[in-house]
Amino acid sequence: MVATVSSVFRDFLFPFADYFRSQGWQVDAMASKVSACPQCVKTFDRVWDIEFSRNPLELKNLFLAPQTIRAVVAQEQYDLVHVHTPIAAFITRYTLNNLRKQNKTKVIYTAHGFHFHSGGNPLKNALFLSLEKLGGAWTDYLVVINRDDEHSAKRFQLVRSEQIVYMPGIGVELNYYNRHNVSETDISKVRQELQLAPNDQIFLTIAEFTLNKRHTDMVRALARLGKSEIHLVIAGSGPKPLMDATQQLAIELGVEKQVHLLGYRQDIPALICASVATLLVSEREGLPRCIMESFCLETPVIGTDIRGIRDLLLDNRGLLVQVGDIEEIAAAMNWILDNPQKSKLMGQRGHEHMSAYDLNNILKLHQDLYHKALFC
Repeated sequence: MVATVSSVFRDFLFPFADYFRSQGWQVDAMASKVSACPQCVKTFDRVWDIEFSRNPLELKNLFLAPQTIRAVVAQEQYDLVHVHTPIAAFITRYTLNNLRKQNKTKVIYTAHGFHFHSGGNPLKNALFLSLEKLGGAWTDYLVVINRDDEHSAKRFQLVRSEQIVYMPGIGVELNYYNRHNVSETDISKVRQELQLAPNDQIFLTIAEFTLNKRHTDMVRALARLGKSEIHLVIAGSGPKPLMDATQQLAIELGVEKQVHLLGYRQDIPALICASVATLLVSEREGLPRCIMESFCLETPVIGTDIRGIRDLLLDNRGLLVQVGDIEEIAAAMNWILDNPQKSKLMGQRGHEHMSAYDLNNILKLHQDLYHKALFC
C-alpha cells in the first residue's frame, strides 16, 4: 500500500492490512516518514520511507521517489501495489509502468475524490484531469468511491470501462460506531471537558485543517446564529496558521467561547453522540467517512451539495447547503435546533442506509478485486 503520508494508513487503511495479513498475505506500506509512525510499524509486515511531498511542484517527487520505489519493488517482488492519494499514486504508477507491462506487478489506484471536480478552478481542473488521463495508462484497475467520480472516469475514459470499479467508500466499522456502545458517562465527559452548561448544544465537525474544509464558514455561520448556548466543536489537526486563523476569526466575531478546537481525537463516537448534528462544508470530498460515522450513530448531518456528500445525504437523509453560503449553513443549523424530532428521524434514515458501506462488505469487495487482478 502506497500513500503520500502515513496518516492515510492510520485514518483509513489499517483494517485492510489487518484483514489481508490474517488471510496470509504479506502487506507492506510505503509513505513519507512512515517508519516514525509506531502504529504503522506494528500493523504492517514492513514499512518503507519514501521522499514524497504533498506539494505537487516539489522536484523530489519526480527524481528521488521513483528511485526508492523501483528499488524496493524490485527487491520485494510484489504481486500487487495498491496506491492511494494523488501524488503518491501518480508517481508510483509512473515508476512501475514497465513492471506492469511485463505482467510482474498489478497496480490498483483508489481515487479518494478526483482533484478535478464541478465548481473547481478551470485551470486546476484541466491540469488534474490531464494527469489522471496520463496516469490511467499505467493503471490496471481504478477504484472510485462515489458516483460522480464513476461518471467522470467513464466520460473522460481515464481507463477502459471494464477497469473501473465502484466501491461505496473505504468502509466504516458498524460495530464500533454503534450508539449502544456509547454511554451517558462518555457523553458527560465530553460536555465536562468543554465546560458546557446543561442547555448548551454542540455542532461537530470532524475535518483536518485545510482550506478545502472551509472551517471559517462554520465559525461565521455560528456567529450568524447569535445564540450563546450553541457551540462549534472541531475535531481535527492541521497547520498551525490555519488553526490560529480560525481561532482569531472566532475572537473577531465574538464567539471565541463557543468555538472549541480539539485537535486529533480518538473518542469520535462520544463526540458525535454528544452533538445535535455533524457539519461538513467542504468544497471537495471523495466520500466522507465522518458522515457515515455520524449516520451509524443516528446523528443528523448538514453538508455541502457536492459529490460524495450528495451520495450520502440525498433522499432526505440530511440537509444540503451550497458551498460558502453562510446564510444557508446558519439556516440549516437553526432548522436542526428547531426540529429535534425531524432531525432524529433524519439521522435514523441515514443509519438505515449504512449497510452497504459496512467495512466487512468493502473488505470482501477488495478481496474479489485482488483475485481478479492477479488470477483473471
